[in-house]
Amino acid sequence: MNLSQLQAFRLAPIVHCYDAKDSMLYALGLGYGADPTDQKQVQFVYENGLKAVPSICVVLAHPGFWINDPKLEIDWVKVLHGEQAFTLHRPLTPEGAVRGEYEVLAVEDKGPKGAVMHVAKRLYDDATNELIADVTSVYMLRGDGGCGNFGTPPAPPAPLPEREPDMVVNIPTLPQAALIYRLSGDRNPIHADPAAARKAGFAQPILHGLCSMGIATRALVDAVADGDPDRLKTVSLRFSSPVYPGETLRIAIFREGGGYRFSARALERDIVVLDRGTATLHD
Repeated sequence: MNLSQLQAFRLAPIVHCYDAKDSMLYALGLGYGADPTDQKQVQFVYENGLKAVPSICVVLAHPGFWINDPKLEIDWVKVLHGEQAFTLHRPLTPEGAVRGEYEVLAVEDKGPKGAVMHVAKRLYDDATNELIADVTSVYMLRGDGGCGNFGTPPAPPAPLPEREPDMVVNIPTLPQAALIYRLSGDRNPIHADPAAARKAGFAQPILHGLCSMGIATRALVDAVADGDPDRLKTVSLRFSSPVYPGETLRIAIFREGGGYRFSARALERDIVVLDRGTATLHD
């Protein structure tokens, strides 16, 4: 990694025009509509009274795979998506034009273990310049240790409470979930091509990490926001293990302080796939 180039690197603002079809397609990729009689699901997949799933903010104005820019010299083959978070300052509309502005906030040098890069996206209404959401991503640069630090990284998320959860939500994922979700922007072949997935070390194509986050958002909207997506303010989590399409995710939710903590487990393999999650609601 060329740290000085990364510090100086600037992505041009990205304007993304999206419509109701895009919002419905994103929701279908999360499995909404599996019960077409459930109004809490139908509100995200039917144009009459359509609402946007809060986590769609992570895919709007997506910058593409910029970390493979040659001048950055990042060993991009060894990059893993470690954590993701968003804060919504107002509800997202199911269609509109948004502008994403990006910044690399910090790099933590972990030596032989690699490096940790923190990236921020600020999502604005392109017509009014109103800030809609802050979105942060953490990437594990496993091949770029020893290159130095910059910036001030945030504190790592705390472990979950060691007790039984207050709520549990089971959400089956569709066998074709990754094939649907990739149409919302992430066309990485490891989510669709069995040969590409095997080359990357997976038995079969895996589900997108951000799709798993969207499914956890589904559980939170239902369990703690009474089905009202406009109440959800923040979600953050750590990606612990890949999910295979068709697995059932069990989201365990803990009340803590004025908010919630959560994790998700793939039941078929009994493995935690999302950990150290935090969520809050608007007052």
